[in-house]
Amino acid sequence: MAVLLDQAWVKVQAKTFTKWLNNKLTARNVQVNDIVTDLSDGVILIHLLEILSQESLGRYAARPKLRVQRFENVNIALDFIKSRKIQLTNIGAEDIVDGNRKIVLGLIWTLILRFTISDINDQGLSAREGLLLWCQRKTACYDEVEVRDFSGSWNDGLAFCALLDIHRPDLIDFDDLDKSDHRGNMQLAFDIASKEIGIPDLLDVEDVCDVAKPDERSLMTYIAYWFHAFSQMERVENAGRRVEKFVSTMNGAWEMQNNFERRMRALLDQIAQQNKAWEVAEFDGTYADAKGQSVRFTQYKAKEKRQWVAEKSDLAGLLGNIKTKLNTYRLRPYEPPADLSLEALDIAWNELMQAEQSRSQVINNTIRDIKNHLRRTFADKANDFALALKTIGVSISGLEGDVEDQLEHTNQISQNLPPLDQYLDIIANLDQQCQEANIEENDYTVYTYDELVYEMSLVKSSVQKKLAFLDNQIVARNMTNLTPIQLEEFESVFRHFDRDLSNSLQELEFSAALASLGLVYDEQEMHERFIDVAGRGGSVSFEQFIRFMVDVTEDQNTAEQVFESFREVADGKPYVTELDLSHSLIPDEIVQKLVDSMPTHRGPDLQEDRELPKYDYVRFMETFIGGGAGLGVRRSGSRRTVRSSSISWSKERMTYLRRSLRRANWIKRLGICGESRRKLD
Repeated sequence: MAVLLDQAWVKVQAKTFTKWLNNKLTARNVQVNDIVTDLSDGVILIHLLEILSQESLGRYAARPKLRVQRFENVNIALDFIKSRKIQLTNIGAEDIVDGNRKIVLGLIWTLILRFTISDINDQGLSAREGLLLWCQRKTACYDEVEVRDFSGSWNDGLAFCALLDIHRPDLIDFDDLDKSDHRGNMQLAFDIASKEIGIPDLLDVEDVCDVAKPDERSLMTYIAYWFHAFSQMERVENAGRRVEKFVSTMNGAWEMQNNFERRMRALLDQIAQQNKAWEVAEFDGTYADAKGQSVRFTQYKAKEKRQWVAEKSDLAGLLGNIKTKLNTYRLRPYEPPADLSLEALDIAWNELMQAEQSRSQVINNTIRDIKNHLRRTFADKANDFALALKTIGVSISGLEGDVEDQLEHTNQISQNLPPLDQYLDIIANLDQQCQEANIEENDYTVYTYDELVYEMSLVKSSVQKKLAFLDNQIVARNMTNLTPIQLEEFESVFRHFDRDLSNSLQELEFSAALASLGLVYDEQEMHERFIDVAGRGGSVSFEQFIRFMVDVTEDQNTAEQVFESFREVADGKPYVTELDLSHSLIPDEIVQKLVDSMPTHRGPDLQEDRELPKYDYVRFMETFIGGGAGLGVRRSGSRRTVRSSSISWSKERMTYLRRSLRRANWIKRLGICGESRRKLD
């Protein structure tokens, strides 16, 4: 039985002391969960002593890993306790480090006695007796309460309720309590003490009500909080009553005099501070700063100045009332100090009005100067920039002489464009400042920022086009195996699909350019040709494009290829009609020439072509083949070339025919010429 009781008070003390520790350690944001293990490294113990003593214990191991470090920390704490003349009996560092529960609880109780209970002194008695006497005196008027000790006298909760009722009758009605409801009374007292008074919950109801002899140390620790809370409350109440009594003895004139001097001093200080602020105020040269100071000046006139005008009038009236009151009660007349008189206020007010007028003039002049400076600065930069653009334009349009010289000069112009972009950024910043300053007109220039941006884009485009043109001219000049008509056509197509004026074509642009010239490939073949032509550059330059077209066109003047083009236009038939040629978008001149030159077809035909003239393109093409070999079946081996002269079909006309037929074939493949014809059986 004794062992169980011993375990019970140890458990209650551990819980109570843990709550006491956590209440004290709140300032360090430290939490104790197990009072034995958490104090074993000495860190929390040092925190606690520093909080209780308001002193620093010096350096220590904040995160001790080794046992020796824990010993050092605990010894620091114990040495500090001993230095405060606190007697430690049979308490050593080893007990704390090894977690001797009773020793730890004894140490904490020693600290509670020293820092929480020892200052309780009622009628010269010791801490325990003084605290007990305080409880007895406060509950003496309650018949149901008899406090004899810090144990069984508190089981029914009425002693706690009586302490609340005697100090804060607004929080509890002692007479209405059910005196037999011990747990209810105890819980009510604990709740009110915690929520309304701010006393920490160190005890639970069962720690007091459910035991015959509650733990004395736990109760003393908890009741000490009640003593300090209500003692402080009494001190505050007593001080308040004394102040109230003192103030109540003062006459109204004294209050009015102090009020006058306080308000006068505050008003004069505010006026002086305002004058000083205006005197040292500076402008940083920007419109935003000047406008901000103007706004604050306007706000001052609408707020502070009006308040001061009203206060100035009130102070004059208050001084008149003071003199009247003193004269009524025949008291000594009151004259405010010279520096707080109405005359001093008038002098300060006149100085304020002069400073206000000067401030307004300075702000307005500064804003006007800044706006005018912004106009001139923007105009100077804009005019210089426009002149530079004009000079470049004249230089570009006036280029003459060798292509190489023009290219060199144009490259120099192109290299000078990036600095102009930087200059334009400066103009953009100035334009933004003008907008922020609400500048809508500028008599110093006719240019706006948007106009300059547009003109700059035109100049860049002009330079890029000129560079591309000159580069292409050099390339074209070296392509002696192209006719002028071919070169012009290729160059026109290249320029059309060079959307970004980079003088190069990406893969999609290259494919579209070839398609416009009648060269259509499937996706894989087109990709392979682009890789072959572009190489590592990733794009096709004008020179690469022209060389590719030279290779293509030089490889097109074979009779077999022209024959294949006829076959595709005819949709596989051994003859071709004038309608086939027209639908294939072959120029009318070529169609008429073919109709006049080709022999009539005499053989099988389609039902839909029965009424139409049919022409034998096979026999027609055989007239261009050396040796008279037929073209009905594709031959292997060397190509047969078109003869230099045959009837009236020159080589150039045959090439044109071939290109027309080929373009027509690709157009038919793309579905432009309508539904495919049925092949002959």
